[in-house]
Amino acid sequence: MSPPVFRFAPSPNGYLHLGHALSALLNADLARKAGGRLLLRIEDIDRTRCKPEYEQAIYDDLAWLGIAWEKPVRRQSEHFDAYRDALAKLQALDLVYASFESRGEIAELVTARGDGWPRDPDGAPIYPGGRDAIGETERRTRINAGEPYALRLDMAAAIARAGHPMWSETGRGPDGETGEIAARPQDWGDIILARKDVPTSYHLSVVVDDALQGVTHIVRGQDLFWSTSVHRLLQSLLGFPVPVYRHHRLVLDAAGRKLSKSTQATALRALRGEGATPADIRTMVGLPEP
Repeated sequence: MSPPVFRFAPSPNGYLHLGHALSALLNADLARKAGGRLLLRIEDIDRTRCKPEYEQAIYDDLAWLGIAWEKPVRRQSEHFDAYRDALAKLQALDLVYASFESRGEIAELVTARGDGWPRDPDGAPIYPGGRDAIGETERRTRINAGEPYALRLDMAAAIARAGHPMWSETGRGPDGETGEIAARPQDWGDIILARKDVPTSYHLSVVVDDALQGVTHIVRGQDLFWSTSVHRLLQSLLGFPVPVYRHHRLVLDAAGRKLSKSTQATALRALRGEGATPADIRTMVGLPEP
């Protein structure tokens, strides 16, 4: 039997903080205890916000924490062809359509529909358009004319094909969910799979990467718990294997909010500069010594 495969997959768009430390250390601890492998993936599809200095800082911080990972590191920006191939499979199933509204236009559409318009699990308004808004001939004409566009998953059609898949949760969701979880991809609406200038999105690339890298155990924060609904749907549509999921608690600030990279005081490099040790970091995030 092959050893289990874990992964830590940060984006180099800022410095790692205590929340990242918890996730990275937990993945490393679980991989070691299971006799498994630990992969590091750099999720850098956002080329405007991702910087080489942040990527180097990731390596420095993880090494300082005593975490070892397999090489070479996978950078998403080097694998756009793999995401294009997955997108083409979904297009061949007639599950993808182009939309042309700007963010401002979408906001206006949502406002026009009133305060009761539904929102996704992240709190963003569900896309208020749909596949039937314009015909395919007009879509092709506008794409050929060079208009900006997003490629969206026709969620209703995707669910009709794949159903509502399940996943095995060995951690806990935000409300204590655990065990066999029924995915709710419909809560996300017609998600974006790619854009004119970027042939992928977070949801598509993470699913493709996990499959191609043979990841068997996905350990990440509870803020991504309901994103798993979308990931399980895409896995089913693309015929990918299903990992085991473990969502862990978040590290919160004094106001009870999830840490973000904009909170400079929690950056690992800042804590290191103030004299913190790797053992201190484990204590701060509530992990025992390995």
